[in-house]
Formats: sequence, C-alpha cells, structure tokens
Amino acid sequence: MLKHVLDVLELLDRPQTSGKLLADHLRGVLDAAGGDASAGDGPEITVTRVEGAKGGTDFVKVVVPGRNGKRAGASADPAPTLGVLGRLGGVGARPERTGIVSDADGAVAALSAAAKLLDMYGRGDVLEGDVILSTHVCPDAPTRPHDPVPFMDSPVSILDCNREEIDEAMDAVVSIDTTKGNRLLNHRGIALSPTVKEGWILRVSDTLLGVLETVTGEAAHVLPITTQDITPYGNGVHHINSIMQPCVATSAPVVGLALTAQSAVAGCATGASHETDIAAAGRFAIETAKEYGRGVVRFHDQAEFAHLVELYGPMTRLQSTEGAVED
Repeated sequence: MLKHVLDVLELLDRPQTSGKLLADHLRGVLDAAGGDASAGDGPEITVTRVEGAKGGTDFVKVVVPGRNGKRAGASADPAPTLGVLGRLGGVGARPERTGIVSDADGAVAALSAAAKLLDMYGRGDVLEGDVILSTHVCPDAPTRPHDPVPFMDSPVSILDCNREEIDEAMDAVVSIDTTKGNRLLNHRGIALSPTVKEGWILRVSDTLLGVLETVTGEAAHVLPITTQDITPYGNGVHHINSIMQPCVATSAPVVGLALTAQSAVAGCATGASHETDIAAAGRFAIETAKEYGRGVVRFHDQAEFAHLVELYGPMTRLQSTEGAVED
C-alpha cells in the first residue's frame, strides 16, 4: 500500500495534476497487473469535470467489480457494495500555498486504495462484493477561516460533491478525510467515527473497530462527532469538517475514517502529510471491503436501528438540505 501512496502523492503534488493524470495512472496499474482497463466487464475508471462558483475540479470514480457483486449478477442475493470516498476541499491551495496540502490525505488514501484493488483484481484476487471509490482532484482550491485553524475550501459545493461521489449502489460508505484541525482527538494516526444512518448517530461498530486495530496494531481511537456534524453544510452551525457529509445524501450507513494529529494542523498546511498514516487509512479501506463483502463486517445492527426508529421515530429531517446554502 505504501508504494501506491508514494506514487499517488507524486502525481498529486504538482500544479498540473488532474483527474485524467490519476485515471491514466490507475489504468496503468491495472494493465501492469495483467488486467484490461478497456474490458467491458472489468473495472471502470471515469473522470467528470465539475465547475463551481470558485473554480472547477475533476471527480475520479473507480468501480471494482466483485466475484458475487451486483455488477456480476452472479446470484439473486449479491454481496453488498462498499463505497470509499476521499473527502477534501482540494489537494493544493495555489497560488496561496505551494505544494500538496494536509487536506489532500483523504484523496490520496482513496486513490491509493483504488490502485491496490485494481492491482489485486488484475492478478486474480477478486473480492466478493463490488467496491466503488471516488474523490476529486483540484490543485488550486481556495481556503477559508475556521476555528481553531484555517480550512481548505472547495471550488464546488458539498452538495456537488455528494451528487458526484454518492452512488445508489453503495450499501455502506467509508468517508476518509483529514481531521487534524481540532482539539478533540490528540492522536497521530487514524480514528473511526460512530456509524451514522438516516440522521441517527449509532454506536461504534465492533467489527470495524476490529479491522482498525488489526490495521494499526494498536488500540482503536474513536472520533467524537455531534449532531451538528451530521447536518448539511451551509446551515449556519459548526461542523468538525466534511467527513460526515456523505450521510446527508444516502440512506446507507456511513462511517468516517479520520486522519488525525496530536496538534491542531491547518487543512491548508503543506508538509503535513504522513505517508504511513495515509497507507494505514488505505489498508483499512481494503480490509473493510474484503470483510464487508463476505458478510463478516457490519456497519450497524439492523434490528436495533429498526427498534430505535419504532421507539422514537425517524430522524431523516437532519438530512434535509432545505435552508442550507451551497458553500
């Protein structure tokens, strides 16, 4: 995984980086492993350019089919599909900052995980379920003030990101995001959030904690999130960052995988990315995809969730974007 992280970092850390550059790299990884990037029934790699009020960005989407996934149509009861999203404002903040920014870690992790899955697929290691990975590439995103340290802004809105990155086929979502600009979790590495589904903040998945501890080799760290964090951006309340924003746009359970630090680090800071931490995040995504596809990992207890809704009613109003401003 570290090799893929270093390759992706090299491609992203330049003013000329683009979605096409990364897509070509991913196709090359698949071809080198013995796969065929042009095969109709194999992995799909697409790039979509989206323009916003503050510029444009390239969304890169990779679909890696599973042996018994929905795309294969192998059975009446297909293996579940995992979504892996790299959330960020931009990989660079040019001309204000020179070089790749801390905020890019989510994109690096998602693209590196995609490269590893494509390499595995090409060599014949095909997972049970489909995996859909998505992120976006922008080398010149704006910045904005935030407490306690400045944030990266995005050339397009969060609603645009959700529209491009969330796929209806996703049965569960891992949202990877740099989460260093806070004083809530003073630990360098990666941390897992509680599961969020349809406006409910549920208990932390024991099986996902097990994957996290296996990948890191240390006791699991949990990212604290609040009701504010799972509401749409632009509603006037404080959000830790965009890590939980996918939960606004899907009924699938969502967990955040945060890349964290011991001190508060600005999202627009350069020289703040730790390659081994990004590799750990990528490995978590890969191992979760393996175990989720074969039914070992559960994001939430379905019976308990149904009981909560029966007792207290739906919380889907927290997903509503009505009154939120696209920022």
